[in-house]
Amino acid sequence: MKVAVIGANGKEGSMIVKEALDRGLDVTSIVRDSKKSPTDKYLVRDFNSLQTGDLQGIDVLVDALGFFGPNVKEYVPAMKHFIEILQGTKTRLLVVGGAGSLYVDQAHTKQLYQQADFPEAIKELSQEMGNSLDVVRQSSLNWTFISPAAMFDFKGPRTGKYILAGEELTFDKDGKSEISYADFAIAMVDEIINAKHQRERISVRW
Repeated sequence: MKVAVIGANGKEGSMIVKEALDRGLDVTSIVRDSKKSPTDKYLVRDFNSLQTGDLQGIDVLVDALGFFGPNVKEYVPAMKHFIEILQGTKTRLLVVGGAGSLYVDQAHTKQLYQQADFPEAIKELSQEMGNSLDVVRQSSLNWTFISPAAMFDFKGPRTGKYILAGEELTFDKDGKSEISYADFAIAMVDEIINAKHQRERISVRW
């Protein structure tokens, strides 16, 4: 299986690349600087310059891009571009989402980022990631949007275990919603291989 990861040199992107390589997948990194590619196979592109021809023969494109500060509004344009270049192809799109757009009620009327105690510093980022999810929902692509738990821990352990949930924020028996970057990467590669949640948003926690 051939996989391309855009944002492959980022924190989560690099872990997804490693997990995919360790499990025998053929991985191409899409980066803006060849020196930052975590793989021997790479394309030097940003999301705007990536084209349909670049992805010929690619089974899955993983969107592991992160936009911060003044660039936070790029989530929706990036998603629209991916939809445009993947339209009519067989390439699946898997997205590293955020927890902020998960729902906190069964009626799916309230999202985590809308809560009064949600950190102001990441509120806009969470909203824009949620907006990009709304955009891909309306497309005809074969997509999967995977949100982490509320506490997304870069330094957390690789346990090899995780629980999949749906659109709602869920918690363990101790009331915690946590996942490590490493175990999120396992969940992502499992979905790449097994394709069990096509055209769905799912979430991952311990």
